[in-house]
Amino acid sequence: MKDFDKIIGIIGGGQLGKMLIESTRKWNINYHILDVENAPSKHLAKKHIIGGLKDSKAIKELSSGVDVLTYEIEHIDIETLAQLEKEGKEVIPSSSVLQIINDKGIQKQFYKENGIASSNFVFADSPKEWEELSLELKGEKVVIKSRTGGYDGKGVKVVSKKELTSTKIQEQFDMPCILEECIDFEKELAVIVVVDNKQNTLCYPAVEMEFHPVANLVEFLFAPAIISQDIEEKAKDLAIETALALDSPGLFAVEMFLTKDGAVLVNETAPRPHNSGHHTIEGCVTSQYEQLNRILLNLPLGDTALRRPTAMINIIGAESVYGAYNLENIDVVLAMKGVHLHMYNKAETKPYRKLGHVTIEEDSIEALKEKAKKVLSLLKVINA
Repeated sequence: MKDFDKIIGIIGGGQLGKMLIESTRKWNINYHILDVENAPSKHLAKKHIIGGLKDSKAIKELSSGVDVLTYEIEHIDIETLAQLEKEGKEVIPSSSVLQIINDKGIQKQFYKENGIASSNFVFADSPKEWEELSLELKGEKVVIKSRTGGYDGKGVKVVSKKELTSTKIQEQFDMPCILEECIDFEKELAVIVVVDNKQNTLCYPAVEMEFHPVANLVEFLFAPAIISQDIEEKAKDLAIETALALDSPGLFAVEMFLTKDGAVLVNETAPRPHNSGHHTIEGCVTSQYEQLNRILLNLPLGDTALRRPTAMINIIGAESVYGAYNLENIDVVLAMKGVHLHMYNKAETKPYRKLGHVTIEEDSIEALKEKAKKVLSLLKVINA
């Protein structure tokens, strides 16, 4: 049982860390976390180090008491992780992955240099360059992405080329950015791929996502994606190609566009459990969280099969609700068959903050979509 005796350190103690810990309660694994005082997973961790995610001293303190380190967010002190690896500490995924992923410009360049299908892009150091640089990109629209710091839909905006001269938009993105061609896609897909310490790989079935029009967060996720077997294989092959190019064990969420002419392009990759894999807790034989734990503990990879059609809905803060909150119609929703509620232990809400998610199981995709829309219409975040 020596693998089960390992202590896992998590940089970050938010909802992803919470679900990572919850997934191995049956195995009695111990975790130490580093995060702010009111971190959502603090009640589950054996030890909670209070500190910032870029606090080198705190990361070293966390490292000293654990056997392996992982992280639930990209915006951390990468240099300290690299130093710890040189000293022999195991970090999964490696700090070299974060060096690529944490800067969207480096990430796009990585795809290009490794022959990984993705959209065309240009680097822009200043908004003054946008109009001229956009001429290198096809189409009437472009995607502006801040190179660093973006998450949960922040730091990304789709605009027409005419809007690139807007003072409001330029002030919003007055930082190094990339401009990407805006893909006329049929669907937005994601594939979770796992890589163990021997470079064995497994993929979860592709999922399709529908995004909130304002918050740019996933509103609906449906598994399996309604795509042909050929497209499914293309998506999985591309996900594996991307993960193996990163050259590290870990769990990787590869977000993709399916174009109207049947091409599959990588949009972005997350080197951690991801919103596009929340459904795996109830929907798959092995959840994305247990799977990452298996990698961290050097255990065999688990079965990624989907048990039955599954949907996921994010519970996000309402536009005009702040502070303490309640969920309207929670009793009605929980009375529905095949509905599972996950709350993230966040005491206060604000507009578009992720507060939890709902997983929904059904026997068919048609019935699943109908039930998912009903749940979304019922479950509302309201003032306490």
